[in-house]
Amino acid sequence: QVQLVESGGGLVQAGGSLRLSCAASGGTFSSRAMGWFRQAPGKEREFVAAMSGGIRYYADSVKGRFTISRDNAKNTVYLQMNSLKPEDTAVYYCATEATSVKPPVPIIRLSRYEYWGQGTQVTVSS
Repeated sequence: QVQLVESGGGLVQAGGSLRLSCAASGGTFSSRAMGWFRQAPGKEREFVAAMSGGIRYYADSVKGRFTISRDNAKNTVYLQMNSLKPEDTAVYYCATEATSVKPPVPIIRLSRYEYWGQGTQVTVSS
């Protein structure tokens, strides 16, 4: 049973930093894409960042401020968030694919991912 557990969220002032972690268990993940999404109140869940095959992908809104990384030995993916803005406030979710076989779905799409964590709240005050 695949499980993803996020941590590291919290309250931070605008301009501050946070690092989110997502620990995966119940499988092997080194060949699977890992992604971060977020959902603000009243809005749809949106793509933030992903990493697959050593390639990193970012939403335009976070490019240059957020960095995704992974430690395959620990089955953990990270999201370093710098220069945070109030509009970054959301619940942040990590996600991974069902297997290492890549489905014909862009990596930024929710439907690319089979497993999701429970989410961690990030609140940025102005």
